[in-house]
Amino acid sequence: MCLHEFFLGVANLTVLSGWPRPLSLFMLPESTSFNLFCSSGVYTENYDPTLAHCNATVWNPLGNGLAYEEFDFPIFSVKDDNDTRVIRQCYQDHNRRVNGSNPQFPLCAMQLRSSMSAVTNTATCKRRNDINFSLTPDRVCDELGDFNIWASSRPMNTTTKGHKEFESVVIAAARMDSRSFFFDIAPGAESTASGIVTLLAAAHALRRATQEAPPNRTILYTFFQGETFDYIGSSRMVYDMENNQFPLDLDNIHSVLEVSQVYILIYLGLWLHSDPVSRKNSSVKEEVEKLVNGLKSASAGLNVSVDEPDVSQPLPPSSFQRFLLARPIPGVVIGNYRSSFTNRYYESMYDNAEYLNVSYPENMTSEEQLEHFPETVKTLTEVATLVARALYVQAGGNETQLANITADPQIVNQMLYSFLVRANNSWLQQLVPTDFTNHLADRPTNFYVGVIQYFSEPTTLVQYMLANMTGSVVNVTQEDCQKQREDKDDDQSKHLYTYMWVQGAAPPNSTEREGFCVRSTVHRSIAVSPAFELHEYTTSNYSTWTESVWKPITGRIFLVASHDLEMLTLGVGITVLLTSLVLTYVISSKADILFSSGREPTSATY
Repeated sequence: MCLHEFFLGVANLTVLSGWPRPLSLFMLPESTSFNLFCSSGVYTENYDPTLAHCNATVWNPLGNGLAYEEFDFPIFSVKDDNDTRVIRQCYQDHNRRVNGSNPQFPLCAMQLRSSMSAVTNTATCKRRNDINFSLTPDRVCDELGDFNIWASSRPMNTTTKGHKEFESVVIAAARMDSRSFFFDIAPGAESTASGIVTLLAAAHALRRATQEAPPNRTILYTFFQGETFDYIGSSRMVYDMENNQFPLDLDNIHSVLEVSQVYILIYLGLWLHSDPVSRKNSSVKEEVEKLVNGLKSASAGLNVSVDEPDVSQPLPPSSFQRFLLARPIPGVVIGNYRSSFTNRYYESMYDNAEYLNVSYPENMTSEEQLEHFPETVKTLTEVATLVARALYVQAGGNETQLANITADPQIVNQMLYSFLVRANNSWLQQLVPTDFTNHLADRPTNFYVGVIQYFSEPTTLVQYMLANMTGSVVNVTQEDCQKQREDKDDDQSKHLYTYMWVQGAAPPNSTEREGFCVRSTVHRSIAVSPAFELHEYTTSNYSTWTESVWKPITGRIFLVASHDLEMLTLGVGITVLLTSLVLTYVISSKADILFSSGREPTSATY
């Protein structure tokens, strides 16, 4: 059975492959509706009663809601080949029926142990975190969260927060996280990776155009983290903008273009979703129509068709909804679905490379696979070109430049391969620092957001990719690069740029890599729900998801004897015990006789 919905159960315990590995327990708010996105998005009773609680649209009709159920027993996932081989062999040797007869003892048995600290809900859990009975108090849960990644098409002073005069930005957004029933198996191929790759490829295609013929407005490439869990990243960015804790505020936002699930087949197209409520505002409606027309014009000459669904239809689950909660802002969400998701495995472990048709011949090496373009690469390259051209026009760029804006299929393939097949590859190794190469895994990227205290794989990958896609190489020393400066007298560049020293590639006939410094406008901003900063753990305005702290998981396989043998063993044991007690009593009562020795006379002399 395939799982299409979300892992929301209070007591759902999941385990990574092998033992001992961590598991994850999510603590829900005190009140959580069945549809996560409907409860945390813009469509509430106050916004529009007719659209509240997803009354108009069911976006994931294939979902069965199983992951919303509460299970009072742990569920483990063991996917390591060696472990499963041992378990299967033990079963085959001892538990399998032969010729219809019952298996003979001893039988194979398996015991798994897990222990988690959190209880009840987030409010209770966070309260227990604050109770200190020792000098080193133990935490029982941690809030979900990480960092948002963003970059601007032109430098922006990040030390001054709040409104910037004469600054107008077009936000190009995508989300960075996904999940499935088991938290360590969150490939998010269509639901997440397709949007990330498309927006990164679009940013790369726009690099030269925005430098040679800068548009009037700034394009802000934004990747939100934690969106699967009540829009953690986008709600935090909006909160920071409202409270002058971000280099921009909401008044600086001109419009939003969000890239959702955009993998399309040849016979399918893309749909441009907008908010029917904010479009009642004439100025918002006018700007939305311009953005829609720009996307339709940008599709000319491409093998991608775009269209609008019914204008009365609400927005799909999207980060854009959190901006609309703050104020009416023109925006469009682009996706491969009209009124319901076409993704059969939305938020499922089966939303993987195979489902996205990203496959390579078995006899290919990793280097050959990086040069091989599956059909998916071609379609996403077309979509990335569409998005890049539409963004350039929306930012006020000259349409005569559109022919020069084209996504690179090789870049698309390399990113898809890194996210969906193997991050540890020669292309990605060139884009990261030396000390990060140990984190590149020989497996698909896990898009689960995790907790703020731990390293997040997709966030760091997107950060380095975006820096290399939009930045430029500068001729500075490694020391100056790591100190965020052009030279020893430069104390201003660090306010505008971020400098990253990456290890680069090794020249032919050499094993020594030639590192270089990448200067970009890529920055990180905190992606933890405002509820935890405000200490409002029961609020319905923000995400309040936490994850339990756990102890190491242990497992063992052993043989179980038959009931008759167990009873015989028990009987023999009791007999031995009683016999030993009787012997002990007899020996103890006769100790003076059994252990006495002849006494020497007191008058003896030597």
